Amino acid sequence: MTHRFWTRRQMLATATAGLAAPVLLPRRALAQAATPVSLQLSWLHSVQFAGSYLARENGWWREAGLEVTLLQGGPNAPVEPPVVSGTALIGISAADYTAAAVAEGAPFKIMGVAMQKNPFVIASLPANPVNAPADLAGKKIGMALANTPVLQALCTLNGVDIDAIQIVPTQYSAQPLVGGEVDCLLCWETDLPVAMTMQGIENVTMLMADHGYALHSQTYIATEDSLANRRAELVALMAGEVRGWEAYRADTDAAAELTVRLFPDAGLDLETQKLQAARQVPLMFSDLTDQNGFGSWTDEAVAANIETLALLGRTVTPDLWDRSILDEVHAG
Repeated sequence: MTHRFWTRRQMLATATAGLAAPVLLPRRALAQAATPVSLQLSWLHSVQFAGSYLARENGWWREAGLEVTLLQGGPNAPVEPPVVSGTALIGISAADYTAAAVAEGAPFKIMGVAMQKNPFVIASLPANPVNAPADLAGKKIGMALANTPVLQALCTLNGVDIDAIQIVPTQYSAQPLVGGEVDCLLCWETDLPVAMTMQGIENVTMLMADHGYALHSQTYIATEDSLANRRAELVALMAGEVRGWEAYRADTDAAAELTVRLFPDAGLDLETQKLQAARQVPLMFSDLTDQNGFGSWTDEAVAANIETLALLGRTVTPDLWDRSILDEVHAG
């Protein structure tokens, strides 16, 4: 299991009588002429994608001339192939997956960064907390073996000897920690810690992003061809995303309620979705997004991402990130 797997990728909106005709007719014409496009999500429907649900529910994409289909992701629905083939105009991915695809020849660019901070954490219990990377020495950590490069990167960035940590292969569950089989878990801030909190189990999380692990997550990717030839559609789709996520931030409980209502068969618990929604906010919004708008990033963040990706065995250059679409969205 890699960090794309599991619930964390689950995640989730007059005029006077004399002016009525000129206002309503263009909107009706626009609705009739709406261009169909698809947005490929990275995982199963949940509040993780609630900004997109709000954009669609409020008709913001339709106002911009798009009819947007949200394609559900999952273990058998990778993000990159639909974007390469043109089935999806935009996909929601992560910098490491995009780097891997580019290394195989995929013509991707990252156009936006939803999660300013990577959601990976080390989760522990208050009686034996991991508050800093140095605290990992001598600990048993439960995790998927596929995530060993992630732990190695954290250790390298913080001068910790990974051989001083005992890796215990576990399923993606809080039970090994709660049951005392391990001292900590490698997981996402918005899933296993949320599950423990919902069960009344107090827990501690150390956000790896606060200790040098810079890796953009929930990123928006498109092909170079789309950037060259479908810019108006990209701008319209991303503008709706920006509006949706700002509405999400304004009322995360309402976003969670909408998610549960839209997907009654997804097995989503409302209170869990509300807590997950709230915990996503500090990962997605910052002083930077307040100043430059949702989805923004800095050159310094790109440099840090390149360093982390190198530790994960991926070589990329700064031109993997393309600001032009977001610049147009926020300028408007």
